[in-house]
Amino acid sequence: MTNEKLDIKLRQTEIEDLPVFFQFQLDEASYLAAFIPEDPTDKSAYLTKHTKLLSAPTINYMTISFNNSIVGSIVKFEMEREAEITYWIDKKFWGQGVATKALADFLNIETKRPIYARVAFDNYASQKVLEKSGFVKIAREVSFANARQTEIAEFIYKLTIV
Repeated sequence: MTNEKLDIKLRQTEIEDLPVFFQFQLDEASYLAAFIPEDPTDKSAYLTKHTKLLSAPTINYMTISFNNSIVGSIVKFEMEREAEITYWIDKKFWGQGVATKALADFLNIETKRPIYARVAFDNYASQKVLEKSGFVKIAREVSFANARQTEIAEFIYKLTIV
């Protein structure tokens, strides 16, 4: 099945979606994401933070659905006046082209360039998704990863054109 034929839809995230996203981050997949909240089990803190993000003017928070089920999220935010993206796909849907198709669709909606993404050095699947979408690895940084309780390398990717 090619990505173009996947029944992927993006829509603005609603408060009711947040508990689903919270559950996703509790999965062992958080190890690959690496940079998660200090206490990923604190549902109240998660919901409070993400509820505020929904109305922030510099954030574009979207829900990814696949065959009418919520399977992830994708978000554009700004850090030091630079646009960055992050996404999370439910582990059950890995390897099906969902992330690649959702990112391509999101980049058609969110047109600010340049746009950056960060990924753990050993999250090869996410690196591949970014590269398929035209992102280029531009830097390496070492940061503390809560999911691993140690410092790890993360790669910084940049997309300058659509």
